[in-house]
Amino acid sequence: MILGDEGEKMLEIHELSERTDLFDEAVRVFWENWGNEQNYKFYHDCMFHSCKTTEKIPRFYIALLNESIIGTYALIRNDLNSRQDLFPWFACLYVNPEHRGKAIGSQLLEHAIQEIGKKGYQNLYLTTDLEGYYEKYGWTHITEAYGVNGGAIIVYKKSADRFR
Repeated sequence: MILGDEGEKMLEIHELSERTDLFDEAVRVFWENWGNEQNYKFYHDCMFHSCKTTEKIPRFYIALLNESIIGTYALIRNDLNSRQDLFPWFACLYVNPEHRGKAIGSQLLEHAIQEIGKKGYQNLYLTTDLEGYYEKYGWTHITEAYGVNGGAIIVYKKSADRFR
C-alpha cells in the first residue's frame, strides 16, 4: 500500500487470488495490454489456475487506486523464451497512462522482488526490448535469450536476497 501526503490510502497491490471479486476485470486489463484478439482464453486460463494453485508461481498482481485496477504485473515460470533454466520471471508490467510518472512502476517492481524473496527465490528475471528503464531500478543485463519467433531478447536479473 502507498500512502499519500496526509496518510490517505492511495494505492494497494494485491495478488489476484486475494481479490477474486476483480478477476474478470483483471483478466480484461492484462489481456487488453499484453494479449491479442486470439488469446483471451490463454490469459483467462493462466490467471484462473494461478488463483487455484498452491504453488508459489505463477501469480498475477493488480495495483488498485480507489478499487480501480491501474497497474499489473505477473510472476511466472517462463516468459516464452529459450532460457528455460532461469526462473521465476517478471512479466506484464503495466501502469495506466494517466498514472504514469508517479513511481507506480518502480513500486510494482519493488513489490515483485519482495514477493519473490518471501517465496524463497534468490533472483527474478525479465525479458524486454526496453533499454534504460529497468537499469534505473537496479536490474542487470545478464544475457540474451531467443523468443519463439527466433529473435534475440535482452534478459535482466535482480537479486531478492535482501528479502529472503
